[in-house]
Amino acid sequence: MYAIIVTGGKQYKVEAGDTLYIEKLDVEADSEITFDNVLAIGTDDGIKVGADAANATVTAKAIKNGKAKKVTVFTYKPKKNAKRKMGHRQPYTKVEITAINA
Repeated sequence: MYAIIVTGGKQYKVEAGDTLYIEKLDVEADSEITFDNVLAIGTDDGIKVGADAANATVTAKAIKNGKAKKVTVFTYKPKKNAKRKMGHRQPYTKVEITAINA
């Protein structure tokens, strides 16, 4: 059984036991999260979408909050001696999917 959920503006295909890195959520480590924006649920019988999957939820456990590796952003304008070097570390939340409640 799998589900397609939406969080942080992105869609994820998840199954029970999966571990994913999603956009940072305002939760503490080792707390329960419920995703109720479920687009589709796939089972052995077939796939449920739209109104059939509207009341489904996905429960997950937040493992940790952290920051990704640094990405270097370098911009320049040729022939003008104008350049700028910046770094960025995207925050994330690592979650483990515990159950899909159809």
